[in-house]
Amino acid sequence: MNISGGAAIVTGSATGVGAAAVRLLASKGCNVVVNYTKSEAEASATAAACEALGVQALLIRADVSKDEDCKAMVQAAMDKWGRIDALINNAGRTKAQPPGDLDALNAQDFHDVYAVNLIGAYQMVRAVAPHMKAAGNGSIVNMSALGALTGEGSSMAYAASKGALNSLTLSLARQLKPEIRVNAVCPGFIQTRWMENVLGSERYAERVKEMAETTPVRKAATAEEIAEILVWFIDGTDLMTGEVMKVDYGLRFGTVAPPGAGLEISR
Repeated sequence: MNISGGAAIVTGSATGVGAAAVRLLASKGCNVVVNYTKSEAEASATAAACEALGVQALLIRADVSKDEDCKAMVQAAMDKWGRIDALINNAGRTKAQPPGDLDALNAQDFHDVYAVNLIGAYQMVRAVAPHMKAAGNGSIVNMSALGALTGEGSSMAYAASKGALNSLTLSLARQLKPEIRVNAVCPGFIQTRWMENVLGSERYAERVKEMAETTPVRKAATAEEIAEILVWFIDGTDLMTGEVMKVDYGLRFGTVAPPGAGLEISR
Protein backbone atom coordinates (compact mmCIF):
# COMPACT_ATOMS: atom_id res chain seq x y z
CA MET A 1 0.00 0.00 0.00
CA ASN A 2 1.26 3.46 -0.90
CA ILE A 3 0.28 5.43 2.19
CA SER A 4 1.21 8.83 0.73
CA GLY A 5 -1.90 10.97 0.50
CA GLY A 6 -3.85 8.54 2.65
CA ALA A 7 -5.19 8.74 6.19
CA ALA A 8 -4.40 6.70 9.28
CA ILE A 9 -5.60 6.46 12.87
CA VAL A 10 -3.17 5.54 15.62
CA THR A 11 -4.79 5.10 19.02
CA GLY A 12 -2.81 6.11 22.08
CA SER A 13 -0.50 8.28 20.00
CA ALA A 14 0.36 11.15 22.32
CA THR A 15 3.67 9.62 23.41
CA GLY A 16 5.84 6.55 23.01
CA VAL A 17 5.37 4.07 20.19
CA GLY A 18 2.08 5.62 19.09
CA ALA A 19 3.64 9.06 18.73
CA ALA A 20 6.60 7.58 16.85
CA ALA A 21 4.17 5.79 14.52
CA VAL A 22 2.15 8.90 13.61
CA ARG A 23 5.34 10.86 13.02
CA LEU A 24 6.65 8.11 10.73
CA LEU A 25 3.38 7.94 8.84
CA ALA A 26 3.40 11.72 8.48
CA SER A 27 6.94 11.62 7.11
CA LYS A 28 5.59 9.33 4.39
CA GLY A 29 2.90 11.85 3.43
CA CYS A 30 0.01 10.29 5.34
CA ASN A 31 -2.57 12.39 7.18
CA VAL A 32 -2.98 11.17 10.76
CA VAL A 33 -5.31 11.10 13.74
CA VAL A 34 -3.42 11.71 16.98
CA ASN A 35 -5.47 10.15 19.76
CA TYR A 36 -5.11 10.64 23.50
CA THR A 37 -7.07 10.30 26.72
CA LYS A 38 -5.03 12.28 29.29
CA SER A 39 -1.78 13.56 27.77
CA GLU A 40 -3.20 16.58 25.95
CA ALA A 41 -0.02 18.67 25.94
CA GLU A 42 2.08 15.82 24.56
CA ALA A 43 -0.59 14.95 22.00
CA SER A 44 -0.71 18.56 20.80
CA ALA A 45 3.06 18.56 20.40
CA THR A 46 2.93 15.29 18.46
CA ALA A 47 0.21 16.65 16.16
CA ALA A 48 2.24 19.80 15.56
CA ALA A 49 5.30 17.71 14.69
CA CYS A 50 3.23 15.78 12.15
CA GLU A 51 1.86 18.94 10.55
CA ALA A 52 5.40 20.32 10.33
CA LEU A 53 6.08 17.40 7.99
CA GLY A 54 3.48 18.75 5.57
CA VAL A 55 0.40 16.66 6.36
CA GLN A 56 -2.84 17.26 8.22
CA ALA A 57 -3.28 15.99 11.77
CA LEU A 58 -6.51 15.61 13.71
CA LEU A 59 -6.12 15.81 17.48
CA ILE A 60 -8.87 13.74 19.09
CA ARG A 61 -9.49 12.93 22.73
CA ALA A 62 -11.19 9.54 22.86
CA ASP A 63 -11.30 6.53 25.15
CA VAL A 64 -11.25 3.39 23.01
CA SER A 65 -12.98 1.40 25.75
CA LYS A 66 -16.09 3.45 24.89
CA ASP A 67 -17.72 2.40 21.65
CA GLU A 68 -19.22 5.84 21.06
CA ASP A 69 -15.73 7.39 21.25
CA CYS A 70 -14.39 4.91 18.70
CA LYS A 71 -17.22 5.67 16.28
CA ALA A 72 -16.81 9.41 16.76
CA MET A 73 -13.06 9.26 16.10
CA VAL A 74 -13.57 7.31 12.89
CA GLN A 75 -16.36 9.63 11.74
CA ALA A 76 -14.17 12.67 12.38
CA ALA A 77 -11.48 11.20 10.13
CA MET A 78 -14.03 10.39 7.43
CA ASP A 79 -15.50 13.88 7.63
CA LYS A 80 -12.01 15.38 7.29
CA TRP A 81 -10.49 13.16 4.59
CA GLY A 82 -13.22 10.88 3.28
CA ARG A 83 -11.00 7.84 3.76
CA ILE A 84 -9.20 5.71 6.33
CA ASP A 85 -6.42 3.59 4.89
CA ALA A 86 -4.78 2.30 8.05
CA LEU A 87 -5.41 1.75 11.73
CA ILE A 88 -2.83 1.00 14.40
CA ASN A 89 -4.43 -0.18 17.64
CA ASN A 90 -1.75 1.03 20.04
CA ALA A 91 -3.74 2.25 23.07
CA GLY A 92 -2.93 0.08 26.07
CA ARG A 93 -3.61 -0.33 29.75
CA THR A 94 -2.12 -2.45 32.51
CA LYS A 95 -2.29 -3.01 36.25
CA ALA A 96 1.10 -3.81 37.74
CA GLN A 97 1.27 -7.09 39.63
CA PRO A 98 4.20 -8.26 41.77
CA PRO A 99 5.33 -11.74 40.62
CA GLY A 100 3.36 -14.49 42.34
CA ASP A 101 0.91 -12.14 44.06
CA LEU A 102 -2.47 -13.34 42.81
CA ASP A 103 -4.27 -11.00 45.21
CA ALA A 104 -2.82 -7.98 43.39
CA LEU A 105 -5.49 -8.33 40.68
CA ASN A 106 -9.23 -8.52 41.04
CA ALA A 107 -12.05 -8.99 38.56
CA GLN A 108 -12.41 -5.27 37.92
CA ASP A 109 -8.71 -4.99 37.08
CA PHE A 110 -9.16 -7.64 34.39
CA HIS A 111 -12.24 -5.88 33.05
CA ASP A 112 -10.42 -2.53 32.92
CA VAL A 113 -7.39 -3.94 31.11
CA TYR A 114 -9.44 -5.98 28.64
CA ALA A 115 -11.71 -2.98 27.97
CA VAL A 116 -8.81 -1.10 26.38
CA ASN A 117 -6.42 -3.77 25.12
CA LEU A 118 -8.96 -6.13 23.58
CA ILE A 119 -12.45 -4.65 23.41
CA GLY A 120 -11.15 -1.21 22.44
CA ALA A 121 -9.17 -2.71 19.57
CA TYR A 122 -12.24 -4.64 18.40
CA GLN A 123 -14.44 -1.57 18.57
CA MET A 124 -11.96 0.44 16.50
CA VAL A 125 -11.77 -2.29 13.87
CA ARG A 126 -15.55 -2.52 13.74
CA ALA A 127 -15.77 1.24 13.21
CA VAL A 128 -13.19 1.43 10.39
CA ALA A 129 -13.98 -1.83 8.60
CA PRO A 130 -16.96 -0.65 6.51
CA HIS A 131 -14.96 2.29 5.16
CA MET A 132 -11.92 0.14 4.34
CA LYS A 133 -14.13 -2.51 2.74
CA ALA A 134 -15.82 0.10 0.57
CA ALA A 135 -12.45 1.45 -0.53
CA GLY A 136 -11.25 -2.06 -1.32
CA ASN A 137 -8.01 -1.78 0.62
CA GLY A 138 -6.98 -1.29 4.22
CA SER A 139 -4.39 -2.32 6.77
CA ILE A 140 -4.88 -2.83 10.50
CA VAL A 141 -2.00 -3.46 12.90
CA ASN A 142 -2.55 -4.47 16.51
CA MET A 143 0.10 -3.60 19.07
CA SER A 144 0.44 -6.76 21.14
CA ALA A 145 3.27 -7.80 23.45
CA LEU A 146 5.85 -10.53 23.85
CA GLY A 147 4.23 -11.33 27.19
CA ALA A 148 1.23 -12.65 25.26
CA LEU A 149 3.48 -15.50 24.08
CA THR A 150 5.58 -15.99 27.23
CA GLY A 151 3.16 -15.20 30.07
CA GLU A 152 5.55 -12.55 31.35
CA GLY A 153 5.08 -8.80 31.63
CA SER A 154 3.65 -6.23 33.97
CA SER A 155 0.73 -8.42 35.02
CA MET A 156 -1.22 -11.55 34.19
CA ALA A 157 -4.18 -9.42 33.14
CA TYR A 158 -2.01 -7.55 30.63
CA ALA A 159 -0.40 -10.71 29.20
CA ALA A 160 -3.77 -12.45 28.95
CA SER A 161 -5.38 -9.46 27.22
CA LYS A 162 -2.62 -9.39 24.62
CA GLY A 163 -2.94 -13.14 24.09
CA ALA A 164 -6.60 -12.57 23.39
CA LEU A 165 -5.66 -9.74 21.03
CA ASN A 166 -3.47 -12.15 19.08
CA SER A 167 -6.41 -14.55 18.69
CA LEU A 168 -8.64 -11.65 17.67
CA THR A 169 -6.06 -10.69 15.05
CA LEU A 170 -6.33 -14.12 13.45
CA SER A 171 -10.13 -14.06 13.49
CA LEU A 172 -10.29 -10.60 11.97
CA ALA A 173 -7.77 -11.49 9.27
CA ARG A 174 -9.96 -14.43 8.26
CA GLN A 175 -13.20 -12.48 8.27
CA LEU A 176 -12.06 -9.21 6.71
CA LYS A 177 -10.06 -10.63 3.79
CA PRO A 178 -9.35 -9.86 1.04
CA GLU A 179 -9.86 -6.10 1.28
CA ILE A 180 -8.39 -5.64 4.77
CA ARG A 181 -5.14 -7.06 6.09
CA VAL A 182 -4.88 -7.53 9.88
CA ASN A 183 -1.57 -8.23 11.64
CA ALA A 184 -0.10 -7.97 15.13
CA VAL A 185 3.34 -7.12 16.50
CA CYS A 186 4.57 -8.57 19.81
CA PRO A 187 7.58 -6.62 21.09
CA GLY A 188 9.33 -7.11 24.38
CA PHE A 189 10.76 -4.32 26.52
CA ILE A 190 10.68 -0.86 24.88
CA GLN A 191 12.25 2.37 26.05
CA THR A 192 9.16 4.49 26.67
CA ARG A 193 7.74 6.70 29.40
CA TRP A 194 4.86 4.25 29.75
CA MET A 195 7.27 1.44 30.54
CA GLU A 196 9.17 3.62 33.00
CA ASN A 197 5.94 4.48 34.79
CA VAL A 198 5.05 0.80 35.08
CA LEU A 199 8.47 -0.36 36.31
CA GLY A 200 9.61 2.67 38.26
CA SER A 201 12.68 4.70 37.27
CA GLU A 202 15.25 2.51 39.03
CA ARG A 203 14.05 -0.82 37.62
CA TYR A 204 13.52 0.76 34.20
CA ALA A 205 17.15 1.91 34.06
CA GLU A 206 18.26 -1.57 35.12
CA ARG A 207 16.22 -3.18 32.33
CA VAL A 208 17.69 -0.85 29.69
CA LYS A 209 21.17 -1.85 30.85
CA GLU A 210 20.28 -5.55 31.00
CA MET A 211 18.90 -5.52 27.46
CA ALA A 212 22.01 -3.80 26.13
CA GLU A 213 24.26 -6.31 27.83
CA THR A 214 22.46 -9.63 27.50
CA THR A 215 20.27 -9.70 24.37
CA PRO A 216 21.76 -11.04 21.14
CA VAL A 217 21.06 -7.70 19.44
CA ARG A 218 22.77 -5.87 22.34
CA LYS A 219 20.18 -3.12 22.68
CA ALA A 220 16.88 -2.09 24.22
CA ALA A 221 14.37 -1.18 21.53
CA THR A 222 13.28 2.42 21.10
CA ALA A 223 9.77 3.57 20.30
CA GLU A 224 10.93 4.61 16.84
CA GLU A 225 12.30 1.14 16.07
CA ILE A 226 9.03 -0.57 17.01
CA ALA A 227 7.06 2.04 15.06
CA GLU A 228 9.04 1.10 11.95
CA ILE A 229 7.80 -2.48 12.25
CA LEU A 230 4.19 -1.41 12.79
CA VAL A 231 4.26 0.88 9.76
CA TRP A 232 6.02 -1.75 7.65
CA PHE A 233 2.88 -3.88 7.88
CA ILE A 234 1.01 -0.93 6.34
CA ASP A 235 3.27 0.25 3.53
CA GLY A 236 6.05 -2.32 3.38
CA THR A 237 4.13 -5.36 2.20
CA ASP A 238 0.72 -6.31 0.87
CA LEU A 239 1.44 -10.02 1.21
CA MET A 240 0.91 -10.61 4.92
CA THR A 241 -2.27 -10.96 6.93
CA GLY A 242 -2.99 -12.90 10.10
CA GLU A 243 0.66 -12.56 11.10
CA VAL A 244 1.55 -12.35 14.80
CA MET A 245 5.15 -11.18 14.68
CA LYS A 246 7.37 -11.87 17.66
CA VAL A 247 9.99 -9.17 18.28
CA ASP A 248 12.10 -10.66 21.08
CA TYR A 249 15.49 -9.14 20.22
CA GLY A 250 16.92 -12.63 19.70
CA LEU A 251 16.06 -13.85 23.21
CA ARG A 252 14.70 -17.10 21.77
CA PHE A 253 18.38 -18.03 21.43
CA GLY A 254 18.95 -17.34 25.12
CA THR A 255 20.61 -14.47 26.91
CA VAL A 256 24.20 -13.50 26.21
CA ALA A 257 26.72 -13.08 29.01
CA PRO A 258 27.54 -9.44 29.76
CA PRO A 259 30.87 -8.20 28.37
CA GLY A 260 33.73 -9.56 30.42
CA ALA A 261 31.63 -12.08 32.31
CA GLY A 262 33.50 -15.27 33.09
CA LEU A 263 36.84 -13.96 31.86
CA GLU A 264 39.96 -14.34 33.95
CA ILE A 265 42.12 -11.27 33.96
CA SER A 266 45.78 -11.83 34.73
CA ARG A 267 47.97 -9.10 36.06
